[in-house]
Amino acid sequence: MTWVLLGALVLAEIAYPLVRDRAPLVIATVVLGFAVSVVHAVTSRGLRTGTALVAVTAGGGLLVELLGVHTGVPFGRYAYGTALGPRLSGVPLVIPLAWTWMAWPAWLAAGVLVQRPGPRVALAGLGLAAWDLFLDPQMVAAGYWHWTDPHPALPGVPTVPLTNYLGWLVVATLMMAALARIAPGRRPGDAPMLALYLWTFGSAVLAHAVFLRLPASAFWGGLAMGAVAIPLAVKLCSGR
Repeated sequence: MTWVLLGALVLAEIAYPLVRDRAPLVIATVVLGFAVSVVHAVTSRGLRTGTALVAVTAGGGLLVELLGVHTGVPFGRYAYGTALGPRLSGVPLVIPLAWTWMAWPAWLAAGVLVQRPGPRVALAGLGLAAWDLFLDPQMVAAGYWHWTDPHPALPGVPTVPLTNYLGWLVVATLMMAALARIAPGRRPGDAPMLALYLWTFGSAVLAHAVFLRLPASAFWGGLAMGAVAIPLAVKLCSGR
């Protein structure tokens, strides 16, 4: 089932640059990504782990998004538009699901590279936060959300403030610290999630550089997410 859902997710992401009305596809993609990660967590580690994953990442993601929208902490002052469906106090309900979608593969990818809990939490936090170097520039360019004052910003990405990326790193690391308590270790059946992490990295670099005409976010996202994805690919290919 996990591989089937992953295949559907890949097809949805391939379609994204090719369609005009992208908002429904964004929602479908996030729901599929959420389903892939939760189904894998449940089938590989049990219902308790899957439930805890949702509570930590989707529940925690909702809380931090509500805090961010209403206070500007920790991401800077930003607001969502109406295109992404029903909202709760200004936050589209689909948004917290995106935290779950990539938190789980980031956690498992880090576990391939390091085993000690502290370094694994730090690397997994980086692995999740790095994804946002693709996500936010893409979604802001599409008009789904915006920052009131996106400065200072990375060179070439003037629409997203540096405070956002720092906020992501803090929140992602806290989430990984929680996951370390509920899902330690590795399992032989983690291949779909490792494939998801590598696919997300490679497809995002290609999409931003070629199809979405966002070369700066292709560079920054590729640099940051590549710090996890490239060693992961090398280790998997070496069979270690």
